[in-house]
Amino acid sequence: MYRNGHVGASLVVYAPFGFLVTALVSVEAGAVGALGVASTAMVPDLDVRVPFVKHRGITHTVWFALLVGGVFGTAGLALGIQNGAATALLFGGVGSLFGAVTTVSHLLADALTPVGIRPYAPVRDDEYTLDLFTAADPVANYALLGLGGVAAAVALVAGEALPV
Repeated sequence: MYRNGHVGASLVVYAPFGFLVTALVSVEAGAVGALGVASTAMVPDLDVRVPFVKHRGITHTVWFALLVGGVFGTAGLALGIQNGAATALLFGGVGSLFGAVTTVSHLLADALTPVGIRPYAPVRDDEYTLDLFTAADPVANYALLGLGGVAAAVALVAGEALPV
């Protein structure tokens, strides 16, 4: 998939979390989360800029998702520690979840293409693909972007409408 498709996929996967964040915290926090996942949706494709790293290789695995989750979790811990251990743990947990889920959404979008993904490489070489459309298909990319935008908007509106 291209950027639009990956942003849409990240918003689709984020929607249930956005609902919870909005219902439990605020619509502003839910919207910030949506912007965050949209802005980090392309992290696994940094491999195209790194010499000697194969595209859809190690950065398109669950191991990389765990690494990104760890990095975001560590950042969350560092941000929250100034407000106490409980806040640090909360921020760390949310950061871990945010990083891992955003990366997994990227993998799911790439699994829609004929090339697919090998999410457990190098431990297992199983390839997963639904072979629905090519990564360059503009209709598919914009449709996924539209679906993600609608899913995130519905989640935020529904979360805000929930009485607390």
